[in-house]
Amino acid sequence: MKSILVLNGPNLNLLGKRQPEIYGHATLDDVAGLCRAAAGDVTIQMEQSNHEGQLIDWIHEARTAHAGIVINAGAYTHTSVAIFDALNAFDGPVIEVHISNVHKRESFRHHSYISPRADGVIVGFGINGYAAAVRQICDLINAS
Repeated sequence: MKSILVLNGPNLNLLGKRQPEIYGHATLDDVAGLCRAAAGDVTIQMEQSNHEGQLIDWIHEARTAHAGIVINAGAYTHTSVAIFDALNAFDGPVIEVHISNVHKRESFRHHSYISPRADGVIVGFGINGYAAAVRQICDLINAS
């Protein structure tokens, strides 16, 4: 199974329009293009939802459909034990991504419920962090 699920949480549908001084001008379509270019022969499924339950459903589906997950859970990173629990039920590698450097922002953004499950965390490299995460997961799944 050579497929990676790239999950995006709340407000990332507004990427390129919302707070460009923090998140830049690139869109989620730009992110998808970067991920597909970084993946080589590995398939990318890109999803975004503003709804926690939908993200959890996609993580559950990934258990049988994908070899790895790249996740930018947005604000759910800092609040969702449910997403953490769903990721714990997934056996493949998980890379957490944040476009901005969350550690230079408000203190509530310094805690992540995703990080304890993640095999790696990439913060502060803009949308290029997604490509780095995809390359890392490709390396991990190709090595197994």
